[in-house]
Amino acid sequence: MATAARRCALRVLLDVDRGGPILADRLAGDDVESLPAPDRALLHELVLGTLRRRGALDFACVRLVDQPFPQLEATVRAILRLGAYQLLHTRVPPRAAVSQSVELAREESPRATGLVNAVLRRLTREGSPPFPDPQLDPLRWLTTAGSLPRWLAERWLGRWGPGPAVARARAFLDPPRVAFRLNPRVPDAGERVRAEGLDPRALTVPGAWTAAGRPRSAAVKGAVYLHDQGSQMAAHLAARPGVVLDACAAPGGKATLIADLLGDSARVLAAEASPSRLCRMAELVAHWKSDRVWLLGADARRPPFRGGFDSVLLDAPCTGLGTIGRHPDIRWRTRPRDVVRQARRQRELLESVATLVRPGGRLVYAVCSGEPEEGEDVVRGFLASHVQFALAALPGWAAPFGEGGFACTRPERDGGDLFFAAVMARGGP
Repeated sequence: MATAARRCALRVLLDVDRGGPILADRLAGDDVESLPAPDRALLHELVLGTLRRRGALDFACVRLVDQPFPQLEATVRAILRLGAYQLLHTRVPPRAAVSQSVELAREESPRATGLVNAVLRRLTREGSPPFPDPQLDPLRWLTTAGSLPRWLAERWLGRWGPGPAVARARAFLDPPRVAFRLNPRVPDAGERVRAEGLDPRALTVPGAWTAAGRPRSAAVKGAVYLHDQGSQMAAHLAARPGVVLDACAAPGGKATLIADLLGDSARVLAAEASPSRLCRMAELVAHWKSDRVWLLGADARRPPFRGGFDSVLLDAPCTGLGTIGRHPDIRWRTRPRDVVRQARRQRELLESVATLVRPGGRLVYAVCSGEPEEGEDVVRGFLASHVQFALAALPGWAAPFGEGGFACTRPERDGGDLFFAAVMARGGP
């Protein structure tokens, strides 16, 4: 019988393949959470690793199958990927990786038991074939070793050329480094992190830290918040004395950081349309003891305000294609039409919240995507039709992220997620 962790991992992969819940929500499901901690850790490794390396795993298996790989039953493809990942990228003994995959096939697709056994045994003996040369055939490399869907590989090649496209794909193949910040209301927060055996190292954004490993024990609960550097960058850019609105605030990391930066003078309103996400944000605010953040259930497309904010942050909903190292399911569930759809929504949101910025105030637009349609195109289109707004100069600490007047974190250069941000100042009435 296959282990509970592997059976559950297979269900999660199939749900992702069918367009079910996003991976973060699926991994929070009862069947995953009910597993013992070691099994849950194995499941996370198998699922995230298989999704990150799916293109490479398919490339390793396709030559060992007599029929076109896409024509195999979805369950069989998922079992082969799980088995291949264990053989090629983990310390699971080959005998166990093969036998457990055969057991999965016997339970879920009995007619494919022999095929799974034969393919994985050959892969054990022969290993993965050489990948295409990234310089001679960059598209083929991106869709195999780089594990990108073909449409995204073609898009990146067309926009940036082979070198940058390959560098970005490489950066997204591994889990992003841990980034975090400390709670200023916990005087010994740094000591608690070091007591975990971690050696914090400062990142470029002020107050952002990284370390080899991640804080885990209850001792750091409420003292440390895991928070990508790019997201922290956006919060810093929006932190401005006066009244600040975080217009799409869940899960609350940026709103609490803005309040931390502004101290006792902070007045931060965190708005969120989703009731469930608003509840989770309330838990964070209470846990962080951030009493200068006020929560409001509100849709940024129809804000219940007339204006007067000194700073408005719109971290807009987007494809999330800048986070595919952290959320590898996004690369497989996103389609070209999603980029267009999100860009349309982002323009609507920006138009809406711009009315809330007082003269002399600041508007910060951010997305965790590197696709121009969702970033610079949205901002340039907005500025062209709103002459009262203009790009503002970036602060000195943000100079390493400066690109054409915008601020961008790049995974291949900075580690972590890709984040785009634009700071716009409003002039007179």
